[in-house]
Amino acid sequence: MANSAPASVWRNPIHFLAFGLGSGAAPKAPGTFGTLAAVPIFIWLLQDLSAMAYLAVLVVTSLVGIYLCGKTSKDMGVHDHAGIVWDEFVGFWITMWLAPAGWFYIVLGFVLFRLFDILKPWPISWVDKNVHGGFGIMLDDILAGIMSFIVLQALVTFVF
Repeated sequence: MANSAPASVWRNPIHFLAFGLGSGAAPKAPGTFGTLAAVPIFIWLLQDLSAMAYLAVLVVTSLVGIYLCGKTSKDMGVHDHAGIVWDEFVGFWITMWLAPAGWFYIVLGFVLFRLFDILKPWPISWVDKNVHGGFGIMLDDILAGIMSFIVLQALVTFVF
């Protein structure tokens, strides 16, 4: 099914942010395009932060995301429009916290996060079905990010 982004994405700054700076307006695979759009932000603004500063950014962007995603979802009259991808931004950034530098780890983190976000193993699937509003929209991707973070860190520690 093709993504149909409302015109408000381009007029309303809250919707624009919730739609991942417009990346969620992609006609197919908006979550993947949203995650891709999060990569340059990670590279340019996040990867060189100290661990604590990065963690603070994660907390702030998660809390802001609850508002952005909840407001946009309510304005659109849907639970979680496919184009709302701020949650993918934050989920990817969670995955990449404390990751070693380099494209290999960025690609690995991207793949891990997309797998957890798409497959939604428990408890992500339970949250996706049972927790609503902006908090629910954010929480399933926060959990996917945490699970991806754990796998990435285990791979870094024990394999690479």
